[in-house]
Amino acid sequence: MTSEPAALLATLATLSTTSLIDAAPALRVLPHEIRPIVPGRRFAGRVVTARADRDLRPVIAALRTTEAGDVLVVDASDGERAVAGELFASEAQRRGLAALVVSGRTRDTATVAKLAIPVWSSGFAPNAYAATAEPIANPVLDMGGVRVAPGDLIVGDDDGLVVGTAQEFEAALPRAREIEDRESALQQTILGGSSLFDHFS
Repeated sequence: MTSEPAALLATLATLSTTSLIDAAPALRVLPHEIRPIVPGRRFAGRVVTARADRDLRPVIAALRTTEAGDVLVVDASDGERAVAGELFASEAQRRGLAALVVSGRTRDTATVAKLAIPVWSSGFAPNAYAATAEPIANPVLDMGGVRVAPGDLIVGDDDGLVVGTAQEFEAALPRAREIEDRESALQQTILGGSSLFDHFS
């Protein structure tokens, strides 16, 4: 039985990406070069997609469709200019987004870092694109060979970004919880003086 979406997301936000991917290797890991501007901000949310195609208009149009708890995932990997900055990220925060994830460049880094919303990108640039192209609504993205579809769920922490369907994450929960409980207990045993190697045959 599938959990209610809000309950599932609340649970996912408490689990590490390492536990989730160990529990369910079929979940997908986004390219490692996409990193948080400010570490330490874990999140989980529903994916809304945008493909920039060296233009700001598709990204702006996608932001208009977002709701509280969503994560806007932008593919801007084919460009050298920024597709989001302080005003865009501030609007994302005002709308209650769980995070903003850009495979590509952002700007206004010092200001964005002071916002509460987690913002991820794969680079920075001071210059941005114009907003002229006709947007394509809800595109399915190919981000470094990783498929990201509207309505997928995404979880992020300092180790990376994991994406999958609600059903895939739901199936991973029992095993992920088991992994976290076991490894937490083992860590405490090691810190208490027991050797890690005593626990392997």
